[in-house]
Amino acid sequence: MKSTIPDSGVPIASPATNGGERQEASLHGEILLRLRDYVVEGNIPEGGRVPERQLCEMLGISRTPLREALKVLAAEGLIELLPNRGARVRQLSQRDLEELFDVMAGLESLAGRLACEAMTDAEITAIEQLHYEMYGHYLHRDMHGYFQTNQRIHESIVTAARNATLETAYANFAGRIRRVRYSANFARKRQRWAEAMREHEAILDALRRRAGSELSDILFQHLRNKRTAAIEHLTEPQEDAPATP
Repeated sequence: MKSTIPDSGVPIASPATNGGERQEASLHGEILLRLRDYVVEGNIPEGGRVPERQLCEMLGISRTPLREALKVLAAEGLIELLPNRGARVRQLSQRDLEELFDVMAGLESLAGRLACEAMTDAEITAIEQLHYEMYGHYLHRDMHGYFQTNQRIHESIVTAARNATLETAYANFAGRIRRVRYSANFARKRQRWAEAMREHEAILDALRRRAGSELSDILFQHLRNKRTAAIEHLTEPQEDAPATP
């Protein structure tokens, strides 16, 4: 409902309308976050159909907001929309993974170098705090919390590079490998989760010293190691794959 400013005739939106819009936006964000986590954490098999009715019941929503959220996940590269047939989880081949991780390694390597030139002391302190938060999740074997904080660290470094083109490219590719980046921590041969934690200690150390060239190399190898672990996990027999902690 709209009213007008006295003697002006200029319409103004009522507080109830604005509040409703904010509530709707908040609900959409919550649905998107929960749905993204559900897909990333492997609750639907690679190439599997998205069970819309089951998800609607789980989230307590109708088909319309669910499909709006699925459109966002499709744009991120996590799922594929099938014309008149719903959606399925995007399945990546080994070659897809090799190429995507190499591109991400290059982007994060560049971001690390640029971030060391541009980032503030406050940004380094914020990343340091995230690192210790992530370490706490690691000690408690909380993979969900660990992964969420891990992604915030990587995104913070990219943001600190102060390069909008780089940030856009990173966001475009990050969604496509988010799911496999999560599952790679379970690769058994390399004990990848512990290995990744050690690599993050080196990342933080280089950040503190603003050692751009060193951080660039560490981030590139970090993504290369993640790529190897992701492919190993992809090819592990299903019955031998470790359960989510």
